[in-house]
Amino acid sequence: MNGPELGARLRERDLTAAPAALNLIENRSPAAREAVAALLAEVSPARLGGEAPGHVVGVTGPPGAGKSTLLSALASAWRDGGRTVAVLAVDPTSKRSGGALLGDRARIEADPADRGLFIRSTAAGERLGGLAPATRAAAQALAAAFDVVVIETVGVGQSETEVAEAADTTAVVVQPGSGDALQFLKSGIMEVPDVLVVTKADLGQVAMRARRDLSAALRSLGERGTAVVAVSCLPPPVGIEDLVAALDAHRAGLDVPAARTRSRRLGALADFVAEHGERGLRGLGGRRSAVRLLAEQDAALEQPALLALLESHAG
Repeated sequence: MNGPELGARLRERDLTAAPAALNLIENRSPAAREAVAALLAEVSPARLGGEAPGHVVGVTGPPGAGKSTLLSALASAWRDGGRTVAVLAVDPTSKRSGGALLGDRARIEADPADRGLFIRSTAAGERLGGLAPATRAAAQALAAAFDVVVIETVGVGQSETEVAEAADTTAVVVQPGSGDALQFLKSGIMEVPDVLVVTKADLGQVAMRARRDLSAALRSLGERGTAVVAVSCLPPPVGIEDLVAALDAHRAGLDVPAARTRSRRLGALADFVAEHGERGLRGLGGRRSAVRLLAEQDAALEQPALLALLESHAG
């Protein structure tokens, strides 16, 4: 199946095209670049008559915070509401095989017979905690077919800022009583989350204290638009409907075309740096110059075309 055919199937919301489309997008060989560009062109705003309808949700947080358990509950709530869901789980890379370490993702509960839920693990490569090179393009493609596309990353290194650049709505997950909340306050990334999720609300006062601390910190920084939601995934789940509502509310107030344009441009820049390194970036006059160059381009340009533009200007 070639790129245009796969893109057309996604545009027609054919969910069965997702595995083959991701296989192509994850193919980083020079020969595949043209096919990937053709696929993305088929799900571009120009072909869709607007931005892809799917809600791209980024979920990040430190290992052990309960992201996979939370995603199981979230996916179940979305599916119960009739929404189709794709999960792109960006894992650390196995040094032995070069593939994704899937142990954590095995805990995401999924019914193999449910064709409305698609889960894919991808290796982050050499980018510690960051997005896999193809993750942004994959999310853009799947958003044409699925109602919700989740990008899940391990909260290490640069993953928080990278997933925020790629997603419409970013949720940062913290675990109460483990120091996660305090470390989050110290880390200087309070501008990243659109929704803060405190897991293990069943712990009672410990979880409520973490929620109060985070809410107070956000208020002190003037971040009044960020929701803080406490959840428990023990049966029966608590707070999941509130979390779904908070994610939906953020998306409803978002300028989606502007956010998606910014995401495509930052994705092209990230791909350029991944391929050409800091030396290539210097050839563009530095990051600020590259950002200015991208800002001058047509908002409808897809990521591959923007990447080619950067390469042509790098000399």
